[in-house]
Amino acid sequence: MKHTVKYLIVMVLAAVLVLPSQTSKAGNEDRSGQAGADELLINPWARSTGWASANTGGVNGLEAQYLNVAGMAFTEKTEIGFSHSNYLVGTGININSVGLSQRLSETGGVFGIGIMSMSFGDIERTTVNLPEGGSGEFTPTYLNVNISYAKAFSNSIYGGINFKIISEQISNIGAQGIAIDAGVQYVTGRDDQIQFGVALKNVGPEMKFTGDGMSLRTLITDADHTMTVEQRSDAFELPALIRIGATYDFDLGEQHELSVAGNFQSNSFRKDVISLGMEYSFSEYLDVRGGYNYEPGIIEGGSERTTIYTGPTGGASVKVPMDKEKGSYFSIDYSYRATDPFDGVHSVGASLVL
Repeated sequence: MKHTVKYLIVMVLAAVLVLPSQTSKAGNEDRSGQAGADELLINPWARSTGWASANTGGVNGLEAQYLNVAGMAFTEKTEIGFSHSNYLVGTGININSVGLSQRLSETGGVFGIGIMSMSFGDIERTTVNLPEGGSGEFTPTYLNVNISYAKAFSNSIYGGINFKIISEQISNIGAQGIAIDAGVQYVTGRDDQIQFGVALKNVGPEMKFTGDGMSLRTLITDADHTMTVEQRSDAFELPALIRIGATYDFDLGEQHELSVAGNFQSNSFRKDVISLGMEYSFSEYLDVRGGYNYEPGIIEGGSERTTIYTGPTGGASVKVPMDKEKGSYFSIDYSYRATDPFDGVHSVGASLVL
């Protein structure tokens, strides 16, 4: 197992050095639109999105499965979570996520499973003969299944790996794929108040759409009969990226704590993103968060801004302690991400930590 973590660390650090050089156009619009499966870039969880997903270095528990899977190793025993996002209010798009992280033994690792489902509502079916509809409806769905394992390899080093199954479906066309995430966290300081994290995400083979919807029945005039012609869909790459972040915890007294976090995200197929976030915790009952995501052009607006997000994020969690000795609690989480156009992204979640 010691060799495993060495290979994991080497892989992630090598990716930090190699991927940005191979994708030197990251941040250059020339590559925008060349990748698919963009739902892999949407953080569905309410807690971490409240402070701009900036806590790559310090994220822990179930939500680490998305940001940096290494943080899942901090699960004490069991964590169950659910989140619902009203995505881009006014579009009818909804995202539901549910997950479980479970420690396998006192000295062993943590196993996690998570499912993210993205629905777009009912869409009127149109055809060449019925361009105005009238032949029923269909419901596109995106589904991501995550299977993870994370482990503490020392008092300072934590590592994890996440396997993804990706599915995109409409009534007669679909695409399936697989991807891998890997992450490392390093904790230091007298009270473990400094955390660093590196995560490599969405690495996998190309995906391609197939299905009956790619076929067309047409009349061959010379032969005076019909035949089925199948069109071929071009393959597309996954939106691979690197996240590098750090978190610092300030102890403000017995009942107060302030955490600040920063993250740099190097994207292969879109502009790079710098995220800053802050979380204030009062005792064991309340967390308040805020953050900002910056990428080139986001402040200038107009045609310079190529993301639907405008930057600001905010959120809060209300906790109900269940067993102070074991540290178990129930939490209700909320976050908001500002967008233009549409009326933002609202996420509401609940988690049970045992």
